[in-house]
Amino acid sequence: MSEPKSGAAKGVIGQRLPLVDARKKTTGEAVYTDDIRLPNTLVGKILRSPHAHARIKGIDTSRALALPGVAAVVTGAENRANFGVLPISKDETALAVDKVIFVGDQVAAVAAEDEEIALEALGLIQVDYEVYPAFLQPEDSLKDVADPAHKIHARTVGETNVHKQVDQHFGDVDAALKDARIVRRGHFEFGSVTHAFTEPHCVIARYDTDGKLTLWSATQVPHYVHRALVEVTGLPMHAIRVIKPMVGGAFGGKSDPFPHEMAAALLSMKSGRPVKILFDREEVFLSHHGRHPTKTDIAVALDRDGKISGLDLKVLIDGGAWGSFGVVTTYYNGVLSAGPYDVSNFRYSGKRVYTNKPPCGAMRGHGAVNSRFAFEVLLDEIAEELGEDPCELRLKNFLPEYTTTINEFRITSNGIAEGMLRAMERSGWKEKYRQLPPGRGIGAACGFYISGSALPIHWSKLPQSTVHLKIDMDGGVTVHAGTADIGQGSDTMLAQCVAQVLGLPMSRLRVYTADSDMDPVDLGSYSSRVTFMAGNAARRAAEQIRTELIEAASRLTGYPAEGFVLEDELVVYTPLPRIRMSYMEALTEALADRGALIARGSYQSPPMGGKFKGAAAGLSPTYSFQSYISEVTVDEETGFVKVEKVWAAHDCGRALNPIAVEGQVEGSIHMGLGQLLSEQFRYHDGNVLNPNLLDYKTLSAKEMPEVECILIESGDPEGPFGAKECGEGPLLPILPSVANAIHDAVGVRIRRLPVTPEDILQGIQKNRMERSDVAAKIRVA
Repeated sequence: MSEPKSGAAKGVIGQRLPLVDARKKTTGEAVYTDDIRLPNTLVGKILRSPHAHARIKGIDTSRALALPGVAAVVTGAENRANFGVLPISKDETALAVDKVIFVGDQVAAVAAEDEEIALEALGLIQVDYEVYPAFLQPEDSLKDVADPAHKIHARTVGETNVHKQVDQHFGDVDAALKDARIVRRGHFEFGSVTHAFTEPHCVIARYDTDGKLTLWSATQVPHYVHRALVEVTGLPMHAIRVIKPMVGGAFGGKSDPFPHEMAAALLSMKSGRPVKILFDREEVFLSHHGRHPTKTDIAVALDRDGKISGLDLKVLIDGGAWGSFGVVTTYYNGVLSAGPYDVSNFRYSGKRVYTNKPPCGAMRGHGAVNSRFAFEVLLDEIAEELGEDPCELRLKNFLPEYTTTINEFRITSNGIAEGMLRAMERSGWKEKYRQLPPGRGIGAACGFYISGSALPIHWSKLPQSTVHLKIDMDGGVTVHAGTADIGQGSDTMLAQCVAQVLGLPMSRLRVYTADSDMDPVDLGSYSSRVTFMAGNAARRAAEQIRTELIEAASRLTGYPAEGFVLEDELVVYTPLPRIRMSYMEALTEALADRGALIARGSYQSPPMGGKFKGAAAGLSPTYSFQSYISEVTVDEETGFVKVEKVWAAHDCGRALNPIAVEGQVEGSIHMGLGQLLSEQFRYHDGNVLNPNLLDYKTLSAKEMPEVECILIESGDPEGPFGAKECGEGPLLPILPSVANAIHDAVGVRIRRLPVTPEDILQGIQKNRMERSDVAAKIRVA
């Protein structure tokens, strides 16, 4: 022990750190599901439906089973168990039972010695179909179905194909619209987009001779996969192990338990050998679970004080063939639309319908992107009609911090106004808006998103996240958690939270996650929940270990525990006389006569929200806020849009790792620009026409604009070290901010996404014709 050195390091929180798995990923050392090689593994392949909607009259698998090299064949008739990510909407089966409901639906699965044999076996399976009428447009699914057998699912609203209907009304919207200074209405249409992640779906199932099933899968939600396997296989939960290897992108597209995972398990149980199913790119597109297409009607009212007095929203949501997260989607399209503004009257009517198309599900910014676009564009139109600055109009209407919204969301920290002011300053907004030359424009928009859902999907008293720590004589800290790192850096975040509390370098931390046999339960990587919930759990576990180390130091020195702190691998007594001992000295004392230090931390959201139906939807311990300004160039001869630069202000509470936060912001902008400018599923009679990365147009690196990230640190009082989400909220404002910039550049308002060069040219031509007509009327007058 000796005197401490001055200038102690401030720890790892707030430092620009490489992710803990960065070297493994960049050198090829990382192990993804397809990299795993088990002895005697069979190749699994899936027979898919050629019809959008048809009854299965019969399946003959005898010829496939007779093919040498085929080990097992399973069909839906052998396992009719239902499952789904939401307990209230379990409408999926491992393989189609009685009928198929979209082109690409799983009909049968084969396990064979190699891929060539498996594919040949699929061709030998004979399926007799009776083709049913297909419901391909959401409007068709609103109508009563004449023949009950033709309903896509039995459990719907009445005799329709409506999956979920939500109606909410707060205040008096009709009165607000009637008394308003100005009301703007709009109809918006949004195509379906998908995640386009790099790694395709892949799963390996191994059913051992001891009756234990192990499943490796590229998933965001190992816990929900675990639950679904119990329902489908009939095995007890303790006899099933789920492991998530490295995941090569997900963005919500791997947040369901999937039929192919269930099929792999059934094939392995039937054959007694490991089975691997690896999707090709077309199968990934058919599996889909991307953003829902919506048709949105919206009205926004401003009162005579310039305050948003009314928001009226009606949304028709095309859910595709399955429920997935659709009940949540239906709520989110409405309840997340009002923030970040202080809206005094709000009404929402949403309907999600089943259609005979690939299923939609959760995608980055789940449920909030399309309604946000419509609201932000109408706010811009209102500002234009009133002759006001659209940024100033927004500043006048922002929610304050520490308040409650009209639908009883609890708002804690809120840095949106700071973000808007800083984005305006950095972008030179006042000098550019309405002052750039023709073809150049600048636009603004804002956003608001949850930091995890306050209400878990499965209602129980179990924590939403739990983290275990272990420290033994080597001095390394082992972190065990059920969290799923899908590239967003959650393993790094856990290590940082623990290292900061214990005053240790990141090199002492080792993180093991997403193995149901080894790690405690976490609900998964979705709804931007992991940093807030698992980060808090990790911090709490580390605080228990810190207490034990300090008590050990107190015993060794005789000084009271209250005076000690941990920093720079030291345990320091800060009052005079200032002394210090090494971390290893304190640890050795703490281990004496007891062995390894073990700690557990957990997180459960505090009670919050209203008592009305659907009050829990959209509730979160805290919310992120965004203010974006985008500058564009529009070629008036071709209609092509080039996004030049984006000033992206994001209130993340506190940037635990600024380089990771910036990466999330930039990735969100890339994904949002794809939806705005180029990405869309194209269909013909239920067939996806562009199920590959050549015909489904994502943005290239060359098309990405310069992004200036402005990180706003509002310091959330309940977040780990003040942090809140940064993985989804940053996507919301990029679409409308660019759309508003396009209008500033060429005067074209956008009502349908994606917007094409043809749409821009038609808008320019329409504006020219309208100006010409006005001029002609003036000449006549």
